[in-house]
Amino acid sequence: MTKREFLTGLGAGLALSSAALAQAPSIKKGAKRMAKTTKLFKSPGGFPNALAATPEGLWIGEQKLSGQQAASYKLTEPKSLEEMAWLVDWNGKLLRTVKTPSRNTSGMAVGGGYVWMIANAPPQGVFQVDMNSKLVSHRQIPLGPPNGDGGGSHGGQWHDGKLWISSLRLRGNLRVDPKTFYPEYMIPFHVSPDRTRYHDITFDKEGTMWQVIGNDCKRYADFRPALARHDAATGRVVEVVDFLPGSCDPHGLAFHDGKLFGCDAGIHPGWANYDSPTAGWIFQIDLA
Repeated sequence: MTKREFLTGLGAGLALSSAALAQAPSIKKGAKRMAKTTKLFKSPGGFPNALAATPEGLWIGEQKLSGQQAASYKLTEPKSLEEMAWLVDWNGKLLRTVKTPSRNTSGMAVGGGYVWMIANAPPQGVFQVDMNSKLVSHRQIPLGPPNGDGGGSHGGQWHDGKLWISSLRLRGNLRVDPKTFYPEYMIPFHVSPDRTRYHDITFDKEGTMWQVIGNDCKRYADFRPALARHDAATGRVVEVVDFLPGSCDPHGLAFHDGKLFGCDAGIHPGWANYDSPTAGWIFQIDLA
């Protein structure tokens, strides 16, 4: 395949996805579901800002702020810049720790025998790390500018042998081949005038994609998070589920055994630190 053929095919795919979103059916009045959160256990440490569910347990990605970011949040500079990927059981017991060189981690995936930590600060990109904390590769989100900076991300997912990246620059969830990092397909973010923040993604057992979305605000009391559910084959949004007032602040998202799970990072852009009353907690999300 030539570069021109690839870009032409990709452009057609993105156009089809955008058209499908525009034609998405509205949810009938009275049929709208709501999401309720229940606290389960605290993260092993740090700011938990990414989740991935595997048969062995739940993986939690640590977020650290350093340099200018730490100063802007009035946080102490961390002693180590390594960010951890923790595997815990479903009661929160720590089973394994993998050290990674990721920065300001805001998304992760686990699959193919590796942890894929996705950075949201320089040097950006996706850090492929084995279970012995050895860095295997560091690659940027595809389709970036010539300088090689592919931009930040707020989510990731391993699904059917492919790596999905929630790309802020592309404003979409991009599927890439984990070996070549070739982009294959993209589901655009749900477009809503009052929900302009986008976080983690996951797939349910039916193969539909869920993504955390929310409004831009200055405090927890004004936050209105939701879950956008996409038809993975077309990209169209088939449902938007609002969270009940007083819910945990969702950042990471995972699906396991018929249930959704989230994590509350503890820091949120524009808010005072730990403004959310469930900062640092892992929680279950139930739909009613």
